[in-house]
Amino acid sequence: MDDSIGIKIKKLRKERKLTLKQVSDKTNLSISFLSQVERLKSSITLESLKKVSEALDVNPSFFFSNPVKKTKSTIVRNALSDLNNRPNSFIYKDLGGNLDNPLFTPLLVMLKPGDNRGSSYSHKGQEFLYVLEGSLTVLIDDEEHDLHPFDCIHLDSTTPHNWINHTDSDVKFLCISSIPI
Repeated sequence: MDDSIGIKIKKLRKERKLTLKQVSDKTNLSISFLSQVERLKSSITLESLKKVSEALDVNPSFFFSNPVKKTKSTIVRNALSDLNNRPNSFIYKDLGGNLDNPLFTPLLVMLKPGDNRGSSYSHKGQEFLYVLEGSLTVLIDDEEHDLHPFDCIHLDSTTPHNWINHTDSDVKFLCISSIPI
């Protein structure tokens, strides 16, 4: 992930006048871990970032956006082009652009063989997953659902869930998360 995420977390936490302990209490993440993330000594998983996002009352996409002029529309060209060149096993790219007050967050996700996004978790809102390539297993309340290219699922994100790649090929899919209002 981008190193600026830790810097953005710290800036937002201070703007909200929250201590590391208060964020730790809200997220069940250790103070030392949060401090390391803010000081760019440790990276943060999407699961942990979603917890921090909820504690700081922002959408996770906030941490991926660039501080550029907001627009009324955004075009992202060739979104898949750089996914295969990244070393991480769990890769995602924000497709959202720079709209003011977006109602949802579109992410392009790639899971390498045998990977998942961490342990099952829940969060506010809804998710819509659409498989582009490969076979994605979605775990919802300990029940597995296999999705193949052009399959999709719409789920209530308050139900514990996870994404898993049980195959020996990359899985690419769109994840669209709603932003609770």
